[in-house]
Amino acid sequence: MDVRDAVEADAERLGELAETPEDVMRNLVHDRTVRVATVAADDAETIAGFVSFDAREGTVHVTQLAGDGEACTRLLDEPVGFAEREGMAVELLVPDGRDEIRTAAEAAEFQERGSGPRFDGTPTTRYRLEPGKARQ
Repeated sequence: MDVRDAVEADAERLGELAETPEDVMRNLVHDRTVRVATVAADDAETIAGFVSFDAREGTVHVTQLAGDGEACTRLLDEPVGFAEREGMAVELLVPDGRDEIRTAAEAAEFQERGSGPRFDGTPTTRYRLEPGKARQ
């Protein structure tokens, strides 16, 4: 599995993964740091997942994470690595029912910090990773 920066041409596939309109995902590529996990399939690249994040007020905020379990685990390394280099914490909201994201967060040693906001009626759990606490 390889990871690269997302480009505008990825918006359709990102929209499929996030169940979000393509134009929203195109804007995301322009407004946030977005990385995609790719796998080789039939002499072509297939996007297996993506992560978007931004940094403000000493914290890296993971704004979206989608894909299978392996992709989520690999993609979470991107904001965590950035946060470690900058001495920042990382926060992630995990929607109820998204076990692949929860598993990836726990594997990266994020700590549960209670309930987060609801998105479209879906409850979330807030996870946080403090500087220097990432897996080695």
